[in-house]
Amino acid sequence: MPGSRTGRPPVQRAVRRPAASPSRPEKPVLRLYTRARKAWDRPLTAYYLILGGSLLITVLGLVMVYSASQIKALQMSLPGSFFFRKQFLAAAIGGGLLLVASRMPVKLHRALAYPILAGAVFLMVLVQIPGIGMAVNGNQNWISLGGSFQIQPSEFGKLALVLWGADLLARKHDRKLLTQWKHMLVPLVPVAFMLLGLIMLGGDMGTAIILTAVLFGLLWLAGAPTRLFVGVLSVAALIGVILIRTSDNRMARLQCLGATEPQAGKVDCWQAVHGIYALASGGIFGSGLGASVEKWGQLPEAHTDFIFAVTGEELGLAGTLSVLALFAALGYAGIRVAGRTEDPFVRYAAGGVTTWITAQAVVNIGAVLGLLPIAGVPLPLFSYGGSALLPTMFAIGLLIAFARDEPAARAALAMRPPRFGRKRGAGGPASLRGPRRWNTMRRRASAARSSGER
Repeated sequence: MPGSRTGRPPVQRAVRRPAASPSRPEKPVLRLYTRARKAWDRPLTAYYLILGGSLLITVLGLVMVYSASQIKALQMSLPGSFFFRKQFLAAAIGGGLLLVASRMPVKLHRALAYPILAGAVFLMVLVQIPGIGMAVNGNQNWISLGGSFQIQPSEFGKLALVLWGADLLARKHDRKLLTQWKHMLVPLVPVAFMLLGLIMLGGDMGTAIILTAVLFGLLWLAGAPTRLFVGVLSVAALIGVILIRTSDNRMARLQCLGATEPQAGKVDCWQAVHGIYALASGGIFGSGLGASVEKWGQLPEAHTDFIFAVTGEELGLAGTLSVLALFAALGYAGIRVAGRTEDPFVRYAAGGVTTWITAQAVVNIGAVLGLLPIAGVPLPLFSYGGSALLPTMFAIGLLIAFARDEPAARAALAMRPPRFGRKRGAGGPASLRGPRRWNTMRRRASAARSSGER
């Protein structure tokens, strides 16, 4: 390379590169979608959705129980807050059960499966003994605990079937037995039919429908082949048709689908039609909290099975859509927990709980909207009834425990900032000096060895 006149090597000039074109600004809608998707994919999303959604549904349910039950309590010469206080007590006990269940290890949940199933079966048998069981609204499914407190054992049968069925299928999955149809059906289906039989002895077909949905959910998660699934579904449908055809009350409920007049021919559709009236009069934002007209004796079971109708009348379309969104978020979070785990018990139990809550919400809301027959099942976490609230909140605690147990969720929880200025998991005065260095710990460990140790 020739030198310059000064004798110095020539200076190589940097090649000019064309300036990069400025990036186009991201559209606000696309940016919002990207941020929402990132937040949706975070490890703790399911945990917060289950915890927050269930608590919001429960709190809103307490408010609506207080509003919808005041007139009913006054008509019974009781204080206006009578039903609210009972529901608040059940919610407080259920909150304790939720907290306990969310902190229990999976092994303990599996250990409780058989005792809960045995206890539920024992109580459901006691219901059929004269002098112990009692009938409410024509269904022999209650046990009196003294005073105004009653218990419905069939509600605990849902939780028993979820836990026991999940443990059974998980053990068979570990032994690779679920590929054989007899191991998939026995003893799961016979035990489920035993529970259904005890429930139907009392005439409660609504609870039997939810229990059947849980059974089908467990079979679906276990990978039942289509022929087997259709076979069990056909048998259940045939039994259901027979039970409906042999009951005038159930046939009347079926004939009230789409009714617009309280007296549709020979059938009394008063409750179904006034539920539609309540929803229609609410408008977009409702008539105001406590301003329902239908709860003044026009709408039966306004604080239990038809509390969604009172919600639509007082809070309007905005209130009902909010309730639907909360249940949708809860259902999505349960499916996400079941789909992301490698533990078969967690997958079956989370799927069973999600099927239970979602199916019961669909049956209740569908009946209020006039799309399904009135089945007499409460809206989970929302309607009045301690017997339904306690096992449901325990089941929500199961979902929270499973959501916390995911590897990514455990890592995210461990990385959260310390509480009250102390490192998570540390204790004693030594923890206030900050974390120890690994080299220091190695030197101390070396000094503690004996002279002959290598």
